[in-house]
Amino acid sequence: MSQPKITLVGAGGLSFGPTMVNDVIHTPELAGSRLVLHDIDAARLLRAYRFAARLNAANGSPVVLEQVTDPAQAFEGADFCISSAEHGRFPYWRQDYEIPRRYGATQINGENGGPGAVFHSLRSIKNTLSICASIEKHCPDAFLVNLSNPMSRVSLAINRGTALRNVGMCHEMPIGIVRLARMLRMSPSRIEAKASGINHFTFFTEMVDRHTGEDLLPRVRALFARKIFDFGPILTRLAAATEPRPVLAMLADQLYAPLVAHMVREHGLVPCSVDSHIGEYLPFAHEIGGHHPAHVEQFARIDKVFERLTTWLAETRLPLPVQRMGHSLEEVVPIIASLWSGTRRRIMAVNVPNRGFLPNVAEGAIVEVGAEVDGDGIHPESMPPIAEPIAGHIAAQLPLQDMIVQSALTADRDLALRAVIEDPASPPDERACRSLFDELAGLQAAELPFA
Repeated sequence: MSQPKITLVGAGGLSFGPTMVNDVIHTPELAGSRLVLHDIDAARLLRAYRFAARLNAANGSPVVLEQVTDPAQAFEGADFCISSAEHGRFPYWRQDYEIPRRYGATQINGENGGPGAVFHSLRSIKNTLSICASIEKHCPDAFLVNLSNPMSRVSLAINRGTALRNVGMCHEMPIGIVRLARMLRMSPSRIEAKASGINHFTFFTEMVDRHTGEDLLPRVRALFARKIFDFGPILTRLAAATEPRPVLAMLADQLYAPLVAHMVREHGLVPCSVDSHIGEYLPFAHEIGGHHPAHVEQFARIDKVFERLTTWLAETRLPLPVQRMGHSLEEVVPIIASLWSGTRRRIMAVNVPNRGFLPNVAEGAIVEVGAEVDGDGIHPESMPPIAEPIAGHIAAQLPLQDMIVQSALTADRDLALRAVIEDPASPPDERACRSLFDELAGLQAAELPFA
């Protein structure tokens, strides 16, 4: 059997590009594959290609690498497409975060929830659907893995606006298992878990020690009852005021999360993600902990560090053991390997339209659940009903997702404005909502679907 052609869209980006290349190289079932790195930014693409080429060579060149800026050439004959592409990520994200807050919004991040995320969604949907149009033209039978945020909204747009086979993927659950395992002082490999919800707002329903069969959720609840987690707000403030700010702030966010502690203590519910993500869907997030670092600043600086690092790794003549980089926590490439080879695997989290998988979430909404994957496709798991108050918060988000996606698909500006007005983190004054909407729409006009 010939091996697949895998096209990595947005390969010049550093959020997923290097990781996806590394994982394909370290997947025996995909040895001999054509891995096409595609980006419209030739300079960023060249940097990514040099790094990938070094990694591939160090591992015995198991894949055939190509770099392509032309979409037709990149997509023609592709079996799988992995999409992680965004225009002006950090400048626009800074606008999404700062401008609504200036008008009185209580959003804590502005990436996936809150009025700023309405604009992030519209830009991301427009860009992703343009990529989908190229896939439908050049390789309509290809399987698309979407990595672009806001995941639920972009995935909903793909499923409503295209006929492509697709899945949305996020690493929050695997990372969450590692984070909690370290806190419990045990190996992550010992933990078997299930979770459900919507992307970045997913909660563990099961967590078991593979070796002993022990239910670990009571231990996690006891962990977050400790007084040390009451110091989270102080630590995040200190981290935000200390250099190097991004690293310390992110460390504090990962280990001391007042919102996570609140959800565990008040409701017994253990989130997969940290405050910066679950807080985008909780209308009281700004009241818990008092301070949440602006993640756009952290990630913008960390992105620059990664850019310098990958450039150095690609160009240095030092004999670095890059072949020892093992497979990442990402589940994207394992899905591709199972779809291609037929080997059955369990995947911790996939984002798919709800078809009864979560019985108390609206049909067709994009939900995040575990799945089995094989040559016949992705088979999501049926899960118990979502617990309250999580179910209520999810129900509040779904009409917003519908409005935003419909706005993007039909170029309806009024629907997007209505989504801003109705978002729980928006200013209570409708005039302020209209003002922030007009300001952001003017600044980002070229990237919005109703431009």
